[in-house]
Amino acid sequence: MKKPLVGAFLATLLIGAGASPAFAATGQDAAPTSTTSASKASTSLKVKAVDFAGTVALSNCSGSVVRTAASQPNDPALVMSNGHCLETGFPAPGQVVVNRASSRTFSLLNGAAQKVATLRASKIAYGTMTDTDVSLYQLTSTYGQIESQYGIKALELDATRPAQGKAIKVVSGYWKKTYSCNVDGFAYRLKEGSWTWKDSVRYTSACQTIGGTSGSPVLDTSSGKVVAVNNTGNEDGQSCTDNNPCEVDEAGKVTVRQGINYGQQTYNMVPCIVAGSKIDLTRPGCGLPKP
Repeated sequence: MKKPLVGAFLATLLIGAGASPAFAATGQDAAPTSTTSASKASTSLKVKAVDFAGTVALSNCSGSVVRTAASQPNDPALVMSNGHCLETGFPAPGQVVVNRASSRTFSLLNGAAQKVATLRASKIAYGTMTDTDVSLYQLTSTYGQIESQYGIKALELDATRPAQGKAIKVVSGYWKKTYSCNVDGFAYRLKEGSWTWKDSVRYTSACQTIGGTSGSPVLDTSSGKVVAVNNTGNEDGQSCTDNNPCEVDEAGKVTVRQGINYGQQTYNMVPCIVAGSKIDLTRPGCGLPKP
């Protein structure tokens, strides 16, 4: 996992930076004081500009304000990050956190990676590291309030599965930095330490995400929609250990790809988000694990 940036706690983290399972920031990785420009990808008439608007910085990770196509202005806004970025610690294998009170704060960024507001959670609506690595915080602000007060629209979750070869950007609110690459393929199972994730997105080698990028939205550069949440990478070439996830195919064959990073797909959570930004795990098509 890309380790959350938490000093001593980092030593116990499974995850590579951002998430090792993706990368969360470490105590020695102090948050930057200056803005790093987004790296520029090749452009075409179909490419939508991708910037930092709607991303957030957590105390130890990255995240984003997200919505579905059906979300309404008066719905409480949702912030998405990794399950391993929860302030309550890593959920155990098989554990699902739902509707747990939280007052966590998030720094909301505009397109130029400048902080424009501090948003506050009312609860952890959902969190897990089983099958996927995701957390969804419900905020005290609505989508409409965030847009009217700060001019920031939530990022839309794509309801369709990303395709191999798609150009993507990993946008880190913590580091105020973007990483540009493509979807290299998919891991049937991605195993790291005690955790196993299903159908993970594998990036091409250009996305060299680091600690603190955990929870960053992965955006399709042609649509600007969120297709995954950044979460881990193989740091040392070890097999299936903390910070060194391995791929396991349907026949059980294990493949190790040192230096390659991964994200967890988000299209399968779209059916779980219903009116009022509530999470309904029983809804048809909802792919999130139940408690």
